[in-house]
Amino acid sequence: MSFLTKSFDNGRIKLKNRLVMPPMATAKAHNDGKVSREVLDYYHEKSKGGYISLIIIEHSYVSEDGKASLNQLSVADDSCVEGLKQLAEVIHKNGSKAVMQLNHAGSLARKEVTVNTVGPSHVLNPRKLNDTIPRELSKDDIRGLTARYKDSALRAKEAGFDGVEIHSAHGYLLNQFLSPLTNKRTDEYGNDIYGRVKFHLEVIKAVRDAVGDDYPVFLRLGASDYMEGGTTIEDSKIASKLFEEAGVNVIDISGGMCGFILPDNKEQGYFASLSEAVKSVVGIPVILTGGITDASAADKFIQEGKADFIGVGRAVFADSDWAKNAMESLQ
Repeated sequence: MSFLTKSFDNGRIKLKNRLVMPPMATAKAHNDGKVSREVLDYYHEKSKGGYISLIIIEHSYVSEDGKASLNQLSVADDSCVEGLKQLAEVIHKNGSKAVMQLNHAGSLARKEVTVNTVGPSHVLNPRKLNDTIPRELSKDDIRGLTARYKDSALRAKEAGFDGVEIHSAHGYLLNQFLSPLTNKRTDEYGNDIYGRVKFHLEVIKAVRDAVGDDYPVFLRLGASDYMEGGTTIEDSKIASKLFEEAGVNVIDISGGMCGFILPDNKEQGYFASLSEAVKSVVGIPVILTGGITDASAADKFIQEGKADFIGVGRAVFADSDWAKNAMESLQ
């Protein structure tokens, strides 16, 4: 039985196979972040046939000051819900499940889309996608943003999504709190790993309180920065256990301040050492992504217990029939 035919059911997460399409920004939304015809067509094409068990929607901003780029999807206000309902329906009709990813860009917000760039500390983001040094968030600001995540999760649930994913990878706001490279705070939201995940735990609690005990909550974790002085896998093992205790149902592994790629590593599943390490300390499912284009390699990662699910992104982005062809190749 291959990863494309092996189902998963732990009582909370139920999927027909182990293939996940991870979130990938399309820049196809309307200028105000609402779902467009182009967004609906894109996700229809990617989910057709239902070969992919779960589609995680591209990162969608929870507040205007957290908008990363032009034409990004929004979950920031109630007027977005109707379009999001259509998006969930398109994917469900094709036989796949859908999870909405919630994000705040923090210091990676582009100047052309927001004038109020914020972050945990007054330092430049090491991803250097812009040259903006953010305003340091106050404790009141953090409480306000926690409420934004909560409200956005409720909108996703109302729209019919099968779960939400809290984004803490690729150098965005929650990842900025996680990383010592961007979190220089000396209050309870900084210092050691326990302080650096305090904001995460407050967001998880707020989201869990809002959506209820039975609604799936994922967290995408930038498990290593691969930079001197940055987040390490040992940090992320501690963080992952805390996230599980707080009510997260799935940990979705990716890179931190390095983004979603490792420039010097072209191997299949280049984040496999991270997913394997996290999986060894938690009892909830773990998703592995990172350069996976070969179905047999994906299958091997599942067989070897390096992850519970495989995220195939760029290959599916380039070829909407990738999953169909992969299933045929493994028969």
